[in-house]
Amino acid sequence: MKLLRTVAAATTVFALSGALAACSEEDEPTNASDDSAQTSDSAEPEGAGDSGDSGDTGDMGAGAATFGDGCAEIPTSGAGSFDGMVNDPVATAASNNPLLKTLVAAVTSIDGLADTLNGQEALTVFAPYDPAFAEIPEKDLNALVEGGMKDGQDSTLYKILAHHVLPTNADPAAVGGDQDTLAGDTLTVEGDAESGMTVSDGTVTASVLCGNIPTANATVYVIDKVLTGVK
Repeated sequence: MKLLRTVAAATTVFALSGALAACSEEDEPTNASDDSAQTSDSAEPEGAGDSGDSGDTGDMGAGAATFGDGCAEIPTSGAGSFDGMVNDPVATAASNNPLLKTLVAAVTSIDGLADTLNGQEALTVFAPYDPAFAEIPEKDLNALVEGGMKDGQDSTLYKILAHHVLPTNADPAAVGGDQDTLAGDTLTVEGDAESGMTVSDGTVTASVLCGNIPTANATVYVIDKVLTGVK
């Protein structure tokens, strides 16, 4: 899939990264690695498929129960790997994952949200990967971020992000069906690890690219669409 090269080519993501540069520096989730560490840890994840060890990421350690073709894009070592993310709370773990840079930038644009997520005992997060955000028109995405920086947890951006989070830590056996979100609405999860899994808000249906990723306080499902919550 070469997801990171897709992200690098997306002008919307470039624009969002520039708009959030100052915010990301000020509000980086607690204990997150610095940029140099991220670069080292996440280098060439798409190349994992070039060696005989490529499929082993999901077959050992913290990645043993993960599923989905997108799991091959997760780094095989370092803070952004399965074994690295399992040691950190969810916002910090996401900040080390090369597929979730735009999501992390959105989260850190809202003052205190990263620390709030890190401080919860149990969560499930449906995390849109970077190309999902690139599908949103640039002006709309920037307006959401500006609103998040201004209005915090009263903003539309906060409601959209909360729409992707469940207040329980749900593995694939428990996550199916209708699930209440932190935004006070409902998502419907269908399928399973073997046949593939989708999550829908009634308007947008996203596929799970890599599911059942463990962090210290949450289970993460990387998805291919942003669930806007608009009906």
